[in-house]
Amino acid sequence: MSTTTVTILHPGDMGVSIAAAASSAGNRVLWVSEGRSAETFARAREAGLEAVACLGDALGASEVVLSVCPPHAAEDTARGVAATGFSGLYVDGNAVSPATTRAVGSIVEATGARFADGGIIGPPATQAGTTRLFLAGPHAPQAAALFQGSLLDARVLEGPHDAASALKMCYAAWTKGSIALLADIRALAHALQVEDALVEEWETSQTGLAARSESSTCNSAFKAWRWIAEMHEIADSFRDAGLPDGFHRGAAEVYERLAGFKDDRQPSLSAIIQAMLAKP
Repeated sequence: MSTTTVTILHPGDMGVSIAAAASSAGNRVLWVSEGRSAETFARAREAGLEAVACLGDALGASEVVLSVCPPHAAEDTARGVAATGFSGLYVDGNAVSPATTRAVGSIVEATGARFADGGIIGPPATQAGTTRLFLAGPHAPQAAALFQGSLLDARVLEGPHDAASALKMCYAAWTKGSIALLADIRALAHALQVEDALVEEWETSQTGLAARSESSTCNSAFKAWRWIAEMHEIADSFRDAGLPDGFHRGAAEVYERLAGFKDDRQPSLSAIIQAMLAKP
């Protein structure tokens, strides 16, 4: 089997696991080290990725780009790649709306690159059976082949060329949207002085919801900063389909209030509620 050279943009917690899956499938995986933190260096080194100083050098050696970055950076990342004249396969694995996906595709295709839409569902791919990379568009099979035999389950979707992003938006609308809703409800109950009564009633009529409201909020607060833009992408998806979009605009505000927990992976529920109730 021939080796494909891939550049990952950029190896965060999720991106590094996607890159490691591509590497374990027999591909050479590069990452751009310029301006990156010591934590990113450590993640990339542990995953066996090859550091290249600048974007142009990495892309000049690569046949494929994998973009796994915060949603708000998806278009700027595509513009940076397009500016180098990259003409290989660009796989966008970001949590963005179908409209943003189409915009990203247009950016990279304008300079001769091919495009595949991707949507990641699940945690970082550190064990088999937990994480799926859905892919759409005419070049999706080529992208899926990069992960054959790895821990990442790459699946090609039939339908529109932006189907992978559409699926991701629908899925995250519930998973991340419901976390925001539960955080908001716990803060409201605290403010109205009925939190203990609410938790007791949940234990009676909604078994497990009280525990979920605490664990999901506390375990996710450190990622809230990243989810702000994703909530707006989901809201845009509802709006573009002619559906009400206000709920996920509100979820974005919830995550804005929790953005200060970026470096705290174990905040208390009390601290989260206080952050929710603090005036922005």
